Amino acid sequence: MEKKNQAQEINRRRFLQTGSVFAATAIFLPLSTYKAFGAGNFSQTEISIPTVTLNNGLPMPILGFGTNTLKGEICVRSVSDAISVGYRLIDTAHIYGNEEFVGAGIKQSGIKREELFITSKLWVDDSGYESTKKAFETSINKLGVEYLDLYLIHRPRGDVKGTWKAMEELYEEGKIRAIGVSNFEPDQLDELMTYARIKPALNQIETHVFFQQPNAYDFLKKSEVQMEAWSPFAAGRNDIFSNQTLADIGKQYNKSIAQVCLRWHYQRGIVAIPRSTQKAHMIENLDIFDFELSKSDIQTIAKLDLNITQFPEWE
Repeated sequence: MEKKNQAQEINRRRFLQTGSVFAATAIFLPLSTYKAFGAGNFSQTEISIPTVTLNNGLPMPILGFGTNTLKGEICVRSVSDAISVGYRLIDTAHIYGNEEFVGAGIKQSGIKREELFITSKLWVDDSGYESTKKAFETSINKLGVEYLDLYLIHRPRGDVKGTWKAMEELYEEGKIRAIGVSNFEPDQLDELMTYARIKPALNQIETHVFFQQPNAYDFLKKSEVQMEAWSPFAAGRNDIFSNQTLADIGKQYNKSIAQVCLRWHYQRGIVAIPRSTQKAHMIENLDIFDFELSKSDIQTIAKLDLNITQFPEWE
């Protein structure tokens, strides 16, 4: 598995070197405007990463930085580097075991807390009213912050009702700016909304070119719940960085496969949180706002949908 991941990294790097031109200044390029996924419209932050407006009116960057599997000094450096090149949405979770390292990276970056959008997630073992309150305090203490911008139920397991009640109270106390869920199917989200006083603002799920989730997409859009992709590159599975269809589309715009994937998410109004430990790739991932996939490109990408998870071990 390690050799395969290294090969995928080499494939991506080769494409970047030979077929894509990027620069750190790309994040300051003019942006097109797209209709937001759930509610509201895209706007522009001072660093030119568009935002979506969540159903409670909170703006959220549509492109952020994921931290799953990052640990120790690599995590600290990667988070700090990501912030330095322009990322403002930082995503972590209790189960990642890296909240303290993410917090250290944020501190090292020197940026003001209010300029960031920080997400964390409650793991299954901490479900329930009292446990949720304690787990939340643990997360913000490890991160070194006084509040979260977004707090999610990581999986629809355990005492979801008790957890949601606790999260609603934390939201009303101003300790969380938005609350949501992750990995919820439409019927599970429907059930939650039968007792929720506060509608979930977002559902973070698996979605990428190989698992496009049209039913979830339509349901969330209709429900005004923002859709977010936790693995926009399918973690390199199914040889995504060697996919000839995506490479051919990218060549039209002098863009990499990674940039085509992220642009596809962006044009669908889906928040994406790619992860990388390499600064060049972080910059590359931000350089998606100066081109637009055509209708024909979108139709071609639709044919890549295998309509099956690429992470069966997480089912």
